[in-house]
Amino acid sequence: MFSNTRVLTVEWGHCDPAGIVFNPRFFEYFDWSTALLVAAATGTDKSALLKRYDAAGIPLVDTRAVFRAPLRFGEEARIVSSVAALRGSSFDVEHKLFKGETLCVEGFETRVWTAFDVEGRIRARELPEDVRKALAGG
Repeated sequence: MFSNTRVLTVEWGHCDPAGIVFNPRFFEYFDWSTALLVAAATGTDKSALLKRYDAAGIPLVDTRAVFRAPLRFGEEARIVSSVAALRGSSFDVEHKLFKGETLCVEGFETRVWTAFDVEGRIRARELPEDVRKALAGG
């Protein structure tokens, strides 16, 4: 399955008064990392990809995290995001955030490929075959 790695520096605005990343911020990191993962896999940014397929988005339907070690203001984090499973209209992404070689946070997401129906409601749709192939890593 496809994987993408990015590095970020923890900013003051990410932190609580103790100078460690405020836990809800990790879900923001996951969301951003998923968008970058999809862009890297398909070779196109999310906006252009959704327009190409007349899609509504890839909304989050399930998420969780395991917090193992803190990240602090000014530290560098390496985020490895990987497609963990592909189904008809949904896919799972795993995120691992490292400080050096220390695993600090593991995140898990389920996303659904969606489009608008004739009444303008968002509905799950089958992943386009070339998107599925890209996310599978091939």
